[in-house]
Amino acid sequence: MLPDVDTLRARVPGFVRAQFLWPGALRLHGAALGADVLRAPLNIVLAPLVLVVRGLGWLVARVGWVRFGGWLSTRRVLLRTAVAARVAAAIRRDLLGMDATHLPDPLAARIDSLIADYTATRSAVGEITTALATLVLGGIAFQALTPGLASLAPGLAQSMAETRAIEEFPLGQGLGGLWYGLFPVGAPPWMIAAALVALVMAGAVVTAFAGVIADPVQVWTGLHRNRLFRLIDSVTAAAQGEDRPFASREHLFARAFDLLDSGLTLLRAWRG
Repeated sequence: MLPDVDTLRARVPGFVRAQFLWPGALRLHGAALGADVLRAPLNIVLAPLVLVVRGLGWLVARVGWVRFGGWLSTRRVLLRTAVAARVAAAIRRDLLGMDATHLPDPLAARIDSLIADYTATRSAVGEITTALATLVLGGIAFQALTPGLASLAPGLAQSMAETRAIEEFPLGQGLGGLWYGLFPVGAPPWMIAAALVALVMAGAVVTAFAGVIADPVQVWTGLHRNRLFRLIDSVTAAAQGEDRPFASREHLFARAFDLLDSGLTLLRAWRG
């Protein structure tokens, strides 16, 4: 069987340092070089479904269809990244010691499901990191609130349109800068769309490698430790025959950024 909860909790600080501080974080994200750059934007698109499926599972269970609700709540929506697979393997091997312990198949499957729920939070943390980066970039470059790529794209397109107009001004770039400072040029819809596509591609790379920065920060703030403590509590409960889901707030925070981004984009479009 698994070690007791105190033994598992005592392993957490060393595990966190080895996996999520440099150079461990750099080695971990070496797995992101490849298909993870493609999985990251797909996971961003799929991420809202996580809350939808979990919410439906809770609702269905509340009306009496407990088994179906439980089935919905355990559906994997996000694509599993190579980095997440490495983290899951390290948890099984170094934290829980499952590779050296024979567990009944149903229990092993339940623990693997809990670990998958834990690693899925990495996608949400990557989204949050990207959103914070866009906030900083938008504030510095455009003096605007830009909590997401959709709200950042118009400012970038506007800057591109002004640069292009100044370069093509018939009386020279100096006078062009003065002219368009007084009479700003608008960015056409196709340029805004092109800027958004470019930002999504860049954001995919940032999201895939966000943990290189985000992981050490979460170590220093204690977030990794506390998240693993919650995972251990769920795992030990499963070992005792109890059903304690792994609670994750990161998906809620990521969706809050999405809602703010969408709201600001619609508001600015309405204002013209």
